[in-house]
Amino acid sequence: MAAAEPLPEAVARRPRRADARRNYETLVAAAREVFAQQGAGGSLEEIARRAQVGIGTLYRHFPTRRDLLEAVYVDEVDALCRAAGDLAGLPPWDALVAWLHRFVEYVATKRALAEGLADSAVFANCRTAIYAEGEPMLRRAQEAGAARPEATFDDVLRLLTGITAASFTEPGQREKVLGFALDGLRAPRDH
Repeated sequence: MAAAEPLPEAVARRPRRADARRNYETLVAAAREVFAQQGAGGSLEEIARRAQVGIGTLYRHFPTRRDLLEAVYVDEVDALCRAAGDLAGLPPWDALVAWLHRFVEYVATKRALAEGLADSAVFANCRTAIYAEGEPMLRRAQEAGAARPEATFDDVLRLLTGITAASFTEPGQREKVLGFALDGLRAPRDH
């Protein structure tokens, strides 16, 4: 299963020269850290500082905060979609469970980005890319008899969204609750 190309227009905006591409990637990585710590309103000056570039370089690559938010979000969705392809060699249930764990991790840490892009075409295209990878994984697990046949990928996403929206006070509690949810997604075994 090959990863979907979520946003060809976003990929086209990525610089081609090696030094510009390196700055772009460093800025996206720094922005990911700052946005994770400070939310979507994180300091652009701090992002440039962490990337060890001037603020002018940041604005040359990302003229607006929204452009930077979109780049970080697309990068994360692209990694999530690639993970689906990386898991294709696993048994269907194991692949689905591993990808859903990755999805929960992604959503839990990217909520601020998603809220900042809710009305964006980029957000809609990323959602389409996630469905393009997740639906076949669920269908494969269902065809193998490992996942409930009546579950839709939309059902699964709603379940996971509820888990990621909850506040957890103990380390590992989110993973434990996700395990309970996945047990409910597993096809009942005939006795």
